[in-house]
Amino acid sequence: MNEVVNVLARTVAEAAALVPQPLPVPYGMLAELTHRCPLMCPYCSNPVELDRRNAELDTQTWLRVFEEAARLGVLQVHLSGGEPTARRDLEEMIRHCVKVGLYTNLITAGVGVTPERLQAISEAGIDHVQLSFQGATAEVTDHVSNFKGAHERKLAVAGEVRRLGIPLTVNSVVHRANIHQIPDFIELALKLGARRIEIAHAQYYGWALRNRGALMPTRDQVFLALDVVEAARERLKGVLTIDAVVPDYYAKYPKPCMNGWGRQSLNVTPSGKVLPCHAAETIPDLDFWNVREHSLAEIWQASPAFNAFRGTDWMPELCQSCERKEKDWGGCRCQAMAIAGDAAATDPACHKSPLHAHLLALAEADAAAGVVDYDYRRFSTPDRAQ
Repeated sequence: MNEVVNVLARTVAEAAALVPQPLPVPYGMLAELTHRCPLMCPYCSNPVELDRRNAELDTQTWLRVFEEAARLGVLQVHLSGGEPTARRDLEEMIRHCVKVGLYTNLITAGVGVTPERLQAISEAGIDHVQLSFQGATAEVTDHVSNFKGAHERKLAVAGEVRRLGIPLTVNSVVHRANIHQIPDFIELALKLGARRIEIAHAQYYGWALRNRGALMPTRDQVFLALDVVEAARERLKGVLTIDAVVPDYYAKYPKPCMNGWGRQSLNVTPSGKVLPCHAAETIPDLDFWNVREHSLAEIWQASPAFNAFRGTDWMPELCQSCERKEKDWGGCRCQAMAIAGDAAATDPACHKSPLHAHLLALAEADAAAGVVDYDYRRFSTPDRAQ
């Protein structure tokens, strides 16, 4: 009898496996409105080749994209760049997002935002502001961003955001020049009345990969920082939410990048390409469909780029047989491309990868070299002036 039951159970399981599973619904969208930015951060996560102003989507196309995102199931949209306030139509976009039921988060460097502009953004209905700080002090912020006076301008913007009653998140990208300031970042967030702080270790793709030698902290610095974050989380529970992104180069397991490729979120670039993750364009030969030619739903469901690494069927044997395959979702495809030269390879951040020791050796060599000069992300004069 037991044998019959087991056979039936296997038959049902095998039949279920043949039935196509419904696609997950994205709940978040990063809308990169422009690549124009007043800062020159050496860890910039935007692609090496930036979209020019004349290639940016027009207002009406963005409004259509926001409508399609809401119909697709997206709940929150992150208005980013570059510097999104460089778009004069930002307030119109915010109003439209509110109209179609999208929660709006403005991700800004803050250095060019006047009180009058913030007032207009608030009146348009913005739900949240995420303000970047390159350092917890003026010396570090101004040096890393290569913008004199940036820190003081950010402090002023933070104060104005809180005066307007808009929830505030402080964002700090952590690397060798500021990792010692993590306690100061946390105190800064408290002082500014932020509800949340993101402490995100630099991720080494694109421009940041160029500067890895000048950005990579030591292993001891990283693990001390993790201890500091955990202690602060316990101490400030209920007061300040602390999110932390660990650097992959010192990890044991890969991060579930975007919680799985094509599972929960999507990115729209200034020129309209739709990406499964922010750095996906570092993978050659992927075909990224554009909102100028396709609806967001078509792209999410059928585009070659989104289906390239969706689910688990694409995984190499090392990942296929791993008990964490639906927890890590294969880790980061862009990192596999950067280190292994193959986007379908096991993420070298995983300790099971044959390249894991190589990844750690790269980190240790960079940290030991002590390079201090940055290759700043520079924009041409016409683009920066517009």
